[in-house]
Amino acid sequence: MSFPPPFYRWRPHPWHGLEVGPNPPSIVHAYIEITPFDLIKYEVDKQTGYMRVDRPQRTSSQPPALYGFIPRTYCGHRVGALSENSKKGDGDPLDICVISERPVDRSEVILNARVVGGLQMIDDDEADDKIIAVLANDNVWGKVEDIDGLPKIFVDRLRHYFETYKLIPDKEVNVSIDAVYDRVHAEKVIKASIEDYIDEYGG
Repeated sequence: MSFPPPFYRWRPHPWHGLEVGPNPPSIVHAYIEITPFDLIKYEVDKQTGYMRVDRPQRTSSQPPALYGFIPRTYCGHRVGALSENSKKGDGDPLDICVISERPVDRSEVILNARVVGGLQMIDDDEADDKIIAVLANDNVWGKVEDIDGLPKIFVDRLRHYFETYKLIPDKEVNVSIDAVYDRVHAEKVIKASIEDYIDEYGG
């Protein structure tokens, strides 16, 4: 029996086994780990590819958008060099937040995301950028081309979430959002993360 390409006999690793996207860096794949309905921070286990409970959220903060990563990206020295106040990349796949008009209430899904901008986040002196995108075929947001095409409140909520989601009472957290950037810079970050991935893991 023959199978149509592409066919995976076994489940591919979501970081290493999926494609970057149909037209990177403009339209990329987003593998969703967390939805706006989650009060638990889930994260793909880097070794097995299965979803792992990272931690329950300590505060009332909930993610304001779908949250995951772009497959076959890596935040290494190139990504770190694009962030003036970081010492290096954080060594993880590049994070992405995706805005959708219709609620998506399940994780471990893949979607096509149109890149519109990003947040330049520094976490313990490491570049931890958050790409901002819209669901590519969304009926309301799908034609947005740049960050200024989104209501400011969407970006404000994302910024507030990432500035506060690691807060622990009586403990200092070294997290900052140094800039909100447009699509052009976001695409530079994505290209850098693809090149960092090739350096780290091969093509």
